[in-house]
This record gives sequence, structure tokens and C-alpha cells, in this order.
Amino acid sequence: MSKNLNKSFLEAVEKASNMTQKLPQDVMLEFYAHYKQATAGDNFSFNANQGVRDAFKFNAWYQLKGITTEHAKEKYIALVEKYS
Repeated sequence: MSKNLNKSFLEAVEKASNMTQKLPQDVMLEFYAHYKQATAGDNFSFNANQGVRDAFKFNAWYQLKGITTEHAKEKYIALVEKYS
């Protein structure tokens, strides 16, 4: 994995964390899913006792199953660029 990709990803995470605009829920789920796939890969875990919100988040992440962490980082960076 390239150091430039990791650096760009960390910069995008920082930029996203400082965003002040309110984004639609589906966009927020896309951010979440790509972040989780980029940082945890296919290491899914879900507690059935969690609420509906967490179920939606898990589902969004699970839909990215098989995507490499590198590709997820690239998509996350593109999302930040698109919405910032």
C-alpha cells in the first residue's frame, strides 16, 4: 500500500471530520461504509441487540464486502472531494 494513499486517506478523514454541512443520510452511510472497509476490511461484526441505526450502518458496510482496503480508501477520498 502506498504511503501517499495512506497520507491522502488520513487527510480526507480529517477533512471529513471537520465538515460542517449536513449531508443526506445515504451519503453519510456511504462515508461510513467506505471508512470501515478501508480500516477494517471484511472483518465484520454485528450485535443483533443494537438499534436500527447500527443495522443500517452494518448493511452499508457489508455491501462493500470484497473491496480492497486500498480501493475503499480511494473511494472515501473521492467522496470527501465531492462533498467538501
